[in-house]
Amino acid sequence: MGKTAFIFPGQGAQYVGMGKDFYEQMPVSRTMFDLASKASGLDVAAICFEENEKINITEYTQIAMLATEAAILKAVEEIGYKADVTAGLSLGEYGAIIAAGAMKAEDVFRIVRKRGIFMQEAVPEGGAMIAVLGLDASVVERICVQTEGVIDIANYNCPGQVVITGEAGAAEVAVQELKAAGAKRCIPLNVSGPFHSCMLKGASEKLKQELETATVYDIAIPYLANVTADYVTDKEQIKPLLTRQVASPVKWQQSVGRMLEDGTDVFVEIGPGKTLSGFMRKINRSVKTLNIERVEDLEKLLSLKGE
Repeated sequence: MGKTAFIFPGQGAQYVGMGKDFYEQMPVSRTMFDLASKASGLDVAAICFEENEKINITEYTQIAMLATEAAILKAVEEIGYKADVTAGLSLGEYGAIIAAGAMKAEDVFRIVRKRGIFMQEAVPEGGAMIAVLGLDASVVERICVQTEGVIDIANYNCPGQVVITGEAGAAEVAVQELKAAGAKRCIPLNVSGPFHSCMLKGASEKLKQELETATVYDIAIPYLANVTADYVTDKEQIKPLLTRQVASPVKWQQSVGRMLEDGTDVFVEIGPGKTLSGFMRKINRSVKTLNIERVEDLEKLLSLKGE
């Protein structure tokens, strides 16, 4: 018997209208949006559902994405579908923590609202994040080390896709070297800062203080941390790992590999878009991958239960 993973996407998958049908049709989902608004002091539903510029600004994007993920998660749980393991990419790790029962949703919403602000403020001048396609991760790592200035690995997404992050000038130099080394494409990402770089150390320290105000609980469903690509087994690990995560690489491909090793053969992406489902096809095509972003998608899970 295989295992089922709930996986949660990160920033970048947001769009106006995400989660609206859950809000309108599922009372348990509406509760999550209301909780997120109360915890953050924002009208999160308005940010998610109404045309606005805030949805793509980090300090608002993060709480909006997480509220949508939590709303969909609660609807999935309400139909009786459970996970054996959970994980999330960057911001999505907070969705995984809610699914794991390691923190109360209201605490997570409050922390993520502050996380977005801290990350936005850490590098107000901006920076760069660039997706590098078609190169082995070891080649990208070598070029980052050799490039003058701040340039780090931000994400190990899937085979042939690594994201670099750091100073705009250093990124520009690195891109030329990456193309010379055979990168198929180097795509600038539409983000407001060089996330998961050492330039975010200040945000990491502020987040550490904010996390101290939250209560953590015993982990009900195993979840994997981005920083280690391994299971978090002790609740005392949660806050230090989340503190490090802001300025450390996201080991997503490695996290999925760990779940595959343990017999996970169904991956349910919970949240806007199909980003993680796309990564899964490049990591392992033999497993079943579903994405749940609209109410009608719940039928996929009901069909799966009947198999």
